[in-house]
Amino acid sequence: MKSKPKKTTWQKVRKFFNDIHLWVGLASALVLIPVCLSGTIYVYNSELQEMFSAHLHSIPYTKGESKKSIEDLVHVLSTQVEGDITGVSIPHDPESTYQFTVRKKDSRSRFGTTYYLNPYTAEIVGDSNEENPVADFMREMFSLHRWLMLDKIEEPLFGELSNRKLGSYISGTATILFTLGVITGIVIWFPQKLKSWKQGLKLKLNGSWKRANHDLHNTLAFYSFFILLIMGLTGPQWSFPWYRTGLQKALGTYQESPNRGGGHGRPSPAKETEEAPTKALSLLPYQEYLDMTDKNLPYQGDYRISFPKTGNDQVQIQKNKTGFFAPAASDRISLDPATAAVTDIHRFRDQPFNQRVARSIKALHIGSVYGGFSKLLYFISCLIATSLPITGTLIWINKMKKKPARKRKTKQQEVSAA
Repeated sequence: MKSKPKKTTWQKVRKFFNDIHLWVGLASALVLIPVCLSGTIYVYNSELQEMFSAHLHSIPYTKGESKKSIEDLVHVLSTQVEGDITGVSIPHDPESTYQFTVRKKDSRSRFGTTYYLNPYTAEIVGDSNEENPVADFMREMFSLHRWLMLDKIEEPLFGELSNRKLGSYISGTATILFTLGVITGIVIWFPQKLKSWKQGLKLKLNGSWKRANHDLHNTLAFYSFFILLIMGLTGPQWSFPWYRTGLQKALGTYQESPNRGGGHGRPSPAKETEEAPTKALSLLPYQEYLDMTDKNLPYQGDYRISFPKTGNDQVQIQKNKTGFFAPAASDRISLDPATAAVTDIHRFRDQPFNQRVARSIKALHIGSVYGGFSKLLYFISCLIATSLPITGTLIWINKMKKKPARKRKTKQQEVSAA
């Protein structure tokens, strides 16, 4: 009988990573399928909602038609709804509505109600409280993605732990295992013979179904590796505070909470400061603030104006670039309400790289970091991520079927040799 050839170091390392890849995949498969599928759908959350509630977002427009001033729109809105008007979103698209945020004093919602106004006629075309089946469906997808819909169950399933936290812990753990699977997967993707590496880039669907399934798992995972890794690394921060703290420390943006009192559990003493007398609120026409914003941020974009409450508050404006490749991050500018002079400005591109990454964590996770371009890439990658637990399990089942056949063949060879 011939002795088995000794395994090389690379073969041993590859087998080690293959074993990790197998077991983390099997342990998280059932959770990852709904989490990834809901994430795939949620990539186009805003687009789908706007598509199925077009009357709130799109308005007829005639070229040359002039818009009413923000002051006129605020006046019309204030006469028809109760509450504090705290801000307005102004899109660059001339066929889009303005979105005003109104917070009622007795409301517990931190976001308030959004009212959609036609800027040419000052007509209120609707509000965010309207029934919207697509918005309801997206909320269900979000619940499935974050909490596996356990937040829908009132009675705690595990001790005194809330079901929302339980669902978050399960999805977060599955995401960490998914990240390990992505990292180990890229290691075992490399073939034992480097000259055969090109085979891992080809997708052959005209052979046997086993071969096609292997390529769907192996090749598609390779092409989506970078995006899958980003999604996996950013996801658990919403499940585990320790992970969020570790991610911030890794990026160099972590700041100790001021109420920790130097780590002894006591709040640090507040500094005594003299309160400045409240100034009378004196505002210029809001168009002057927008003109000053365009002077300092000279590009086409959407605006978000936060209205000041008192004369001591600044006029805060955020501006986002528009377009298929437009970054999600906004530039921010603060203006003196009395003179429209710039008191502070934060350009996203001027910030250090680590701070830009930290500000973009959510956009990096959901795919909006570079507008429609990155959303398309994330949508395809999420579809692939949804399929990986399925194709990977089929590969494992096929290998398990081969083992008994190999053992029978080996025994037959031994009998023949005897």
